[in-house]
Amino acid sequence: MSDNVFIMDHPLIQHKVSLIRDVNTGVKEFRELVEEIAMLMGYEVTRNLPLKEVEIETPIAIAKTKVISGKKLAIVPILRAGLGMVDGMLKLIPAAKVGHIGLYRDPETLQPVEYYCKLPTDVEERDLIILDPMLATGGSASAAIEFIKQRGAANIKFMCLIAARAGVERLSKDHPDVEIYCAAVDEKLNDHAYIVPGLGDAGDRLFGTK
Repeated sequence: MSDNVFIMDHPLIQHKVSLIRDVNTGVKEFRELVEEIAMLMGYEVTRNLPLKEVEIETPIAIAKTKVISGKKLAIVPILRAGLGMVDGMLKLIPAAKVGHIGLYRDPETLQPVEYYCKLPTDVEERDLIILDPMLATGGSASAAIEFIKQRGAANIKFMCLIAARAGVERLSKDHPDVEIYCAAVDEKLNDHAYIVPGLGDAGDRLFGTK
C-alpha cells in the first residue's frame, strides 16, 4: 500500500463499519452511522492542520494557547452518495465551505463525464477534502479530482469509508499528491464493479432507493 494511503483502525470506526456492512441495517441507522464514521475519520484527516499561539483570558488568568492558524478548508462530496458524509464533517469543522461535484459514466465511451461542479470561488487557497463512501474502480474519484484540479485546487485529500484495493492503487497512481483516507480496504470487485464484500450501493442505502 502506498505511503499516501491511511487506513483508520480506531475501534469505534471499525465497529461502525461492521454495522453499515450489515444487510439488516435500515436507512435511518445507515445514514446516522455514515455521518458518525465521517466525523470520526475527520479527526485524522485534519490532524496536520497548522496551529498558531494566541493569548486568551480565562476566568483565572491570561493563558497562551493554540488555535488553527486561519487555514481555509472546503469539503466536496461526490454526488450523490458523498452527501451522506457532509454533516459529519461539518460538525467537526463548521466553518468549512461545501462544494459539490457530480459525474456520470458515458454509456458509449464508459468514461466519467462531469455534469455538475460548484466549488468555492477561492478554491486554489483552500485545503479540499473530497468525500465519497465507496472507492471501487477508482475511475470516478480520479476523474473528479482531475476536474477539481483543473479549477485551480492544489491541496486535496480523498476520504472514503470502504475502498477496493484496485481503486486505491488506481487513485494513488493517477494522483500521487492526494492522500487517501479509508475506514476499510476490501480485496476485490465483482463483475458489476461492486466492492466485495463491501456494503452494496451506498447511495441506495442512504436514500432508500433501489
